[in-house]
Amino acid sequence: MNTRNAIAAAVLATMTGLAAGAAQAEISDNVVRIGVLNDQSGIYADVTGQASVIAARMAVEDYGGKVKGVPVEVIFADHQNKPDIGSNIANQWYDRDGVDVIVDVPTSSVGLAVQNIAKEKGKLHLNAGAGTSDLTSKACSPTGIHYVYDTYALATGTGSALVGQGAKKWYFITADYAFGHALERDTTNAVNAAGGEVVGGVRAPFPTTDFSSFLLQAQGSGADVIGLANAGGDTVNSIKQASEFGITQGGQKLAGLLVFINDINALGLQVAQGLVVTTGYYWDMNDETRAFAKRFEEKAGKMPNMLQAGIYSGVTQYLKAIEATGSDDGKTVADQMKATPINDFFAKNGHIRPDGRMVHDMYLVEVKKPEESKGPWDYYKVLATIPGDQAFRPMDKGECPLVKK
Repeated sequence: MNTRNAIAAAVLATMTGLAAGAAQAEISDNVVRIGVLNDQSGIYADVTGQASVIAARMAVEDYGGKVKGVPVEVIFADHQNKPDIGSNIANQWYDRDGVDVIVDVPTSSVGLAVQNIAKEKGKLHLNAGAGTSDLTSKACSPTGIHYVYDTYALATGTGSALVGQGAKKWYFITADYAFGHALERDTTNAVNAAGGEVVGGVRAPFPTTDFSSFLLQAQGSGADVIGLANAGGDTVNSIKQASEFGITQGGQKLAGLLVFINDINALGLQVAQGLVVTTGYYWDMNDETRAFAKRFEEKAGKMPNMLQAGIYSGVTQYLKAIEATGSDDGKTVADQMKATPINDFFAKNGHIRPDGRMVHDMYLVEVKKPEESKGPWDYYKVLATIPGDQAFRPMDKGECPLVKK
């Protein structure tokens, strides 16, 4: 070997060694920290809260508690549905506490704030709980993944289905913040596209307990459908009060645009029967969904909703990406997750697009009548499977700057 070749070989060996060392060192602090950030005490605590923490921890336990020989920790915090509190926690977690990924983050205003912080810091944001489809449109991020559902998919499922059944005139009761606005917008577009029309609407403070004045306005609107662009406790309260006012008995339909199985459990089938709902998961669909649900119920005392199923799936995919890359760098892991198909009990042939949208099938379901239910949590009849490429907004129809037009 001549001198020039020897020097080149030595440089190459040194660079290779440095690269290998850097790859090993990229799992920071010799621990992978997952932060579950959600509502632990308020209006969304029943659909997220500790149940989502349990789902994340189950995924870590099932993976063996380590990735690349490094322990994995799950911590959690309560953002109280307030963007300023959520932002403070996210900054502290990313900057001081060594959190590698923030998971769940319901309440769209908080989800959008965390997405922006994660983008600035090059950290991963794996969102399951927020609904706004803006997370993969104008607010998209190279390190942001929107995993479970969004307002576009809910609108496409429930909105289009009800118009197709002849319920053409709509009136909205909308939670007055980012999620409600996005859900009303996307459902309005779906209703209009299907041949329906929106005849009015009102925006309710978030959160609120008294929907009487809003329901009376909706009742007097002449609409075929009252679209509830809200979620969690707001949805439960508005449906209960609508039942007390005899709205459905008067011939109008209620469209719960984001309804979780927890909400049906709180309402009871006598009140909730007949509701048409769009969901990303139902526990009683097949052997795989039932197996996960049984294990989850043993730990949580209730069946998983689509958020818990999606969090388990998303955290598992996240750990697989670290395993494949040897890194917990946000962009590196996000790119690996986008390159890897998703096949588990939550999603078959799922995939994550460049805009961060995880594309998978959604399901249109109807709430059973009391006499149709065979036992606890047996609440849904599956009416249709909505293929993922139809359920979610086409990538070229969004405003994500990461997408080449």
